[in-house]
Amino acid sequence: MRTSDSLDPMRPLIGADEAAGLADPVVLDVRWTLGGPSRESDYREGHLPGAVRLDFDRDVCGPVRETGGRHPLPDPDALQEVLRAAGVNGDSAVVVYDDGDGMAAARTWWTLRWAGHEDVRVLDGGIGAWTAAGFPLVTTEPEPERGDITVRPGALPVLDAEEARLWAERRELVDVRAPERYRGENEPVDPVAGHIPGAINLPLSGDDAPEGGLADAESLRGRYEGHRQAAFYCGSGVGAARAALAFTAAGLPTPPVYIGSWSDWVSRGREVATGEER
Repeated sequence: MRTSDSLDPMRPLIGADEAAGLADPVVLDVRWTLGGPSRESDYREGHLPGAVRLDFDRDVCGPVRETGGRHPLPDPDALQEVLRAAGVNGDSAVVVYDDGDGMAAARTWWTLRWAGHEDVRVLDGGIGAWTAAGFPLVTTEPEPERGDITVRPGALPVLDAEEARLWAERRELVDVRAPERYRGENEPVDPVAGHIPGAINLPLSGDDAPEGGLADAESLRGRYEGHRQAAFYCGSGVGAARAALAFTAAGLPTPPVYIGSWSDWVSRGREVATGEER
């Protein structure tokens, strides 16, 4: 990886060619499968040159408790230690990648932005885009020099359950899960089906991510332009972060996210709606 300017926080995506041109970035491998085993073996079999492996559930998210959702915010001190051990400095350019759907990478991007680090982007199309561009994978594991980043939480807007309820009443709360989960017809993960009363459904769309990468900014803007007052939630704050990434890639200000999302909402015994909202 060679030379490039500092990253623009309003450009949250980076292509493989541009990523290959960065001077000494910190590259984070966060490949992850919901409910599946650790992806550590995949990392050992091949990863981007210099990439440091982060376990998404353990390193990017906090421990699961009775409330807070399945992927709660990390403790700031714990996150700071993880990032410093990965070699992240306060002025580091950070590139995050996953398998290409952008889910874990988007939540990691969002978490670093929330933690006050602006110089971070998602590799559009993930590891597949890297290899498709003709760049190599390696098996050598780096030994990064310890970084000096200071985590300053709160740099992105976050909603809790009560704030999400009020947002649905007064503005626009968007549920990005599949329509059948929103309507309460099917719930494969959480113990209660349905949605937050007053929320509308705008599911994550394959049209947003053709061939494994996010769509162009114009297409994304066409999808999200009419939702400038929206806050987003999903099952556990991963898909909502992916929507926030797409929203930002459209050139719109990064929206609020109910990071605990549906899994936090139902853990608190909150009111549940089913069917379509009028």
